[in-house]
Amino acid sequence: MTGDRSGAADADPESPADDYRHVAVEDVPNTPNPTRAKRELDEAVGASLFGCNYYEADPGEQVPWGYHRHPDHEELFYVLAGELAVETPDGTYRVGADEAFFVPRDAPNRAVAVGDEPCRFLAVGAPKDADGAVISEDCPACGAETDRGYEVENVGSGADPGVEEYVLVCADCGAETDRFSG
Repeated sequence: MTGDRSGAADADPESPADDYRHVAVEDVPNTPNPTRAKRELDEAVGASLFGCNYYEADPGEQVPWGYHRHPDHEELFYVLAGELAVETPDGTYRVGADEAFFVPRDAPNRAVAVGDEPCRFLAVGAPKDADGAVISEDCPACGAETDRGYEVENVGSGADPGVEEYVLVCADCGAETDRFSG
């Protein structure tokens, strides 16, 4: 809702209304990740107690960089359009438009856009300051279950020299585990 702030200049300067923030999702910068778009809405509005990211994912794109868990952070996916398949140790859950899926703290998962159309969804989590993720995948090179670091490579040429790819690497052995465009 865009709302008119008529009379806002007359508002009490100590009022919580002075802390309200309004952003258009399309104006929030895209954050590098394996999906078409990730917009950190919580950062854009200055939220401090919960995280909220908007995603657009083409079929086959995963969220985030691997099968992971948040040791002290709960998460909820709300699908706006399209469909997600959320992989868990208990099986894969299909989550369609106008459906929500809750992930308890420390529960491993990976979401993948499925179907014939892009998936648009929100990922909301709390507490925000405990959103660190632990990758729970074995490295294909050394077999260790480790976190992933990343390197940025410029792969652009000709008319588009600024194209970057993010190369995920095993934190133990440094082997490449995945790559995606930013």
